[in-house]
This record gives sequence, structure tokens and C-alpha cells, in this order.
Amino acid sequence: MTSGGGGVGLLFLPLLAVFALGSWWSVVVVDAAVTLPPEDKPLIRHYYKKHNTCANVEPFVKHQVSLYWSKDKSLTAKFLKLLYADCMVNGCDASILLDGPNSEKTAAQNAGLGLWVFEVIDKIKTVLEKRCPRAVSCADILNLATRDAVHFAGAPSYPVYLGRKDGLESNAAWVDFPSPSISWESALKFFESKGLDILDMTTLLGAHSMGRTHCTYIRDRLYNFNNTGKRDPSMKKSFLKEMRKQCPRKLKSGQSDPLLYLNPVSGPKYNFTNTYYSRVLSGESVLGVDQQLRFGDDTKQISKEFAEDIEDFRGSFALSISRMGGLRVLTGDKGQIRLNCRYVNQK
Repeated sequence: MTSGGGGVGLLFLPLLAVFALGSWWSVVVVDAAVTLPPEDKPLIRHYYKKHNTCANVEPFVKHQVSLYWSKDKSLTAKFLKLLYADCMVNGCDASILLDGPNSEKTAAQNAGLGLWVFEVIDKIKTVLEKRCPRAVSCADILNLATRDAVHFAGAPSYPVYLGRKDGLESNAAWVDFPSPSISWESALKFFESKGLDILDMTTLLGAHSMGRTHCTYIRDRLYNFNNTGKRDPSMKKSFLKEMRKQCPRKLKSGQSDPLLYLNPVSGPKYNFTNTYYSRVLSGESVLGVDQQLRFGDDTKQISKEFAEDIEDFRGSFALSISRMGGLRVLTGDKGQIRLNCRYVNQK
């Protein structure tokens, strides 16, 4: 998933079978999970209301997100990248939010997150601490805020299962995101290693329907694919010409690496749309990992289904991002509820 401000990341994930997915589920010939992994069962809906600790946490978070999203719609892409960067490293424990010289947020792969998105989380946490002291975890805030930002961009508002605790450590060495030029087979192995499947991967990559990336991550596709000195043959020629205009082979002295939209159709509007999949099928994907979906039988079939029916994509996205949000969560006596999302509580 890629952030709104640059850098490359991945995107976002799965939910429970209570979700109405429509007719597409019987069409796609893929064995895919339709429930959360077993370890995610401790999470429940309306956790804070049921425990009488912060009954109105969801409207509080939604209101704060709406204030920031109305000013800068790139917040959706930033939150998607932030949630991915948290959950796909060491589980959804808000470790990405911790400050420190060797923290996950300092890893090169997270360089594009920027500072603003962390400040939004800080603001939400400050508001909740005033209303519900020592009650709501940073990990739950991140999952709720992402859901709301994605919904504002046009995705369905899916249930978020709550009750996560925050992790106690953050380590840049844990960050092992795959290259944006990785093959779909290797990308699938990465997703499967985290507890997700081929449908989750194809769906979550659809988060690249919004956001931006630096030319650094695609220059090999434009000029030296697989060290051949030629272009990536899977890229449509007219699209190649367009990309080369934005991303020159070499930068001039003092020139910063250009940013380009992952999906020109969405562009600065940051709309949640299924045009990402149409571009995959037509050879107009910006990132190599996205274009690779065209070459797997299952991933190509899923891409066709999503390109033809946005409701199929919307339903699957809600399911998959919820599943990702439940990976290796800390509950009960494990972890803590941080008073400040940037620091572990002092004993």
C-alpha cells in the first residue's frame, strides 16, 4: 500500500461471514477464508460499550477523522498504509506508532508515512483520554480511524472488532515488506506467512486505487526491467510513454524524486474505486506487484470480477481489511493501553 505522501506500502484487509458479499463469491474459483483467523476471536463488536469503559468511542473517532479528512483527503491512503505497516509486521499492536531511534516508523520502508498522520492519531488519543481515561488502546483507535477514513473515500463502513491491547516494543528490524516489483507468487507467500490468502492479497492491493509513490519504485520497469536495459513488456506502450514523462531516467542535480499517483483516475480526489483492477487488466498499473496480478489465473479472475462490479470489490475489501486488523492481536493481560501512543507506559 502506498501512502498519500509517498513511499510504497500495501493496503488493507478481511472481515466476518456476517458480511453480505453478493453473488461474486460463487463465481470466483478460489478457496478463500471467510472468517477471521482463530487467534482473532478475542476481539468483539462494541467492546467498550459492553465493558462500559467508553460507550461512544466509535462516534468520537469518526468525528475527529472527519475533521481532518475534510481538509486533506490523502488521509485515507495514509491510514491504509499505516494500518498495513502495523499489522503486517508484528501484528496489530500499534507498534508502528512508537517513537525511538530503531522503531518501525524509522524503517526505510515506512519513510513515506510522513508526520501528519501520526499527529492525527495523537489528537484522537488526546480526545479519548479526556473522555475515557485509560480505556481505549491505540491499536483500536488506528483500526477505527482507518475504517472511517476509507468509508469517507467511498468504501462500505464495516464493523470493527475491538479489544486490542498495545504492544510494548517496536523494532525496525521486523519490517520486511516485499519489493514493489515482487512477483505475485512471492507476494502471496508473504501474505500467507501473515495468515492471509490469495483473495485477501488481491483485494488489499486494491488499496492502490489511491495514493502516490516515488519514481524510484518504478524506474526499473520503465528503463531496465530485470536488468535487461529494456522496459517491462507487461506495461502498455502508451502508458509507458506517460510514465517516462513523469519519471526521467536520471534526476537533475538537486531535483527531488517525483511523486506520481498510483491511479490517475482517482488522483488527488483519493476516491475508493475499482478502476485499479481495470488498469491491471489493461497493462496500466504503476507498480510491478500490481501488474503481476494479471498473470496468475486466480488473481486475474478475481481482478476481472472486481473490475466488472465495484460492489464485489467493496464487500471483499471490508472482509479482508477486517481480517488483517485481527492478525496477532494482544488481548487480556497481554500488552497495555498506552496513555500516549508514542510511548510505552512507565511502570
